[in-house]
Amino acid sequence: MNQNWTFGRKLAFGFTVSSTFLIAIGMAAYWSIYVLIATAGSVTHTQRVLEQVSGLLSQMKDAETGQRGYLLTGDPVYLEPFQATSTGIATAMAELRTLTADNPNQQSRLSQAEALMATKFAELKRTIDLRKGGRAGEALNIVLGGEGKKTMDALRTVCEQISREERELLSKREADAEATSSRAKITIVGGTVLCLLFVVAAGILITRSLTGRLGMAVGHVQSSSAELQAAASQQATGAREQASAMSEISTTISELGVTSRQIAESAQRVAQIAEETARAARSGEGTVDKGQASIADIRRQTDQVVTHMLDLGRKSQEIGAVLDIVSELAEQTNILAINATIEASGAGEAGRRFAVVAEEIRKLADRVAASTKGIRAQIDDVRGAVNTTVMATESGAKAVDQGARQFAEVALAFKQIADLVGTTTEAVREIELSTKQQATAADQVRVAVSDVAQSTQETETSSTQTLQTAAQLAGLSMDLRRLVHPQAA
Repeated sequence: MNQNWTFGRKLAFGFTVSSTFLIAIGMAAYWSIYVLIATAGSVTHTQRVLEQVSGLLSQMKDAETGQRGYLLTGDPVYLEPFQATSTGIATAMAELRTLTADNPNQQSRLSQAEALMATKFAELKRTIDLRKGGRAGEALNIVLGGEGKKTMDALRTVCEQISREERELLSKREADAEATSSRAKITIVGGTVLCLLFVVAAGILITRSLTGRLGMAVGHVQSSSAELQAAASQQATGAREQASAMSEISTTISELGVTSRQIAESAQRVAQIAEETARAARSGEGTVDKGQASIADIRRQTDQVVTHMLDLGRKSQEIGAVLDIVSELAEQTNILAINATIEASGAGEAGRRFAVVAEEIRKLADRVAASTKGIRAQIDDVRGAVNTTVMATESGAKAVDQGARQFAEVALAFKQIADLVGTTTEAVREIELSTKQQATAADQVRVAVSDVAQSTQETETSSTQTLQTAAQLAGLSMDLRRLVHPQAA
């Protein structure tokens, strides 16, 4: 290990090498565990194949037993194992093909077993069908012929071949697992021992190097601590004097800040009063505007009333003209009725009925004339009332115009007041803003002085602590020297 390396670099080198050993050991252990898990999975896979093969043979035996029981007794209860085996065999064969999909030899044997089971099922079904048809003798002859037994023996042979190969695979995989486990043990134990040896050697080397360097550093610390004690003593004295001066400045700035805040509060109250006056002026101005709008509405409505009254007078004149025509028609009708009455009187008995009609027409004409006179009198009254209303409305319009002019003068006065109040408010706000800025500046100065005073106090405290620390450092350096070089005690 290089003697020019720093202590941290040496420690880093030692930890790096130790970590490398640990990582290598961990990777070896992980790989061994991974292989063991894979091997265990293969063993489980082989055991499942063996179980399925054994179950296949067991189901075929159950089917054969059920067939023989039915042939002997004729009881359909014995056919239940045969019927259940049909579905179970198909499921078992499908699972076996899936489990041995990576083994062509096993796939070939499964094909042979499947053909033999089909032959056996055909033989079982044929005998069962013969027994159901009442031909039990023929069914027994087929059984006694030995074909079914040969098929079952061939099936057992094929299943035994499948089981034998799986057992060989199982033995091989168990041996691989044992070898992997042994290699993992050797790797872990050997790596751990090697790592421990390296750590011990690195610790001895680092300790020797550290002892020499600490001795040199302790000497430098002793000389530096003495210088630090002298500097800290001078700094503490200067800090106490500076703290006293900062305290007096802080008191003066605080009094200035209180005065500035009082001025700012007074300016703020004046500004609030000016704003309230401005709001009142703006409110009065709005009220005047609303009054002007109302007077304008009244003026428009008055003009409309005058227009309607003039239209009413014009229409009453038109009605008078119509009444003149109606009155003239009534007079002419009356004259015609009188003439008709005279002519009817000269006609004697033949004109009597016509005279009655003419008399009624004359009466009707008289009533129309009388009604026309009454209507004319009412129209004259309406015309007089319209003229009177028009004159009154025009007088009201003149009064409204005069009120509008007065409201305009009032509105102008309110606007002038609002402008003056606005100017006053802006001036007061400027005063308030200036005073607040002055107060803020005073506060900032006070805070700055307080910070300086606090910093001075902290410097004084720090100087005292530094002095104490320097004394402790001197004592600690002596203790370290005694620890590194016991003979120096």
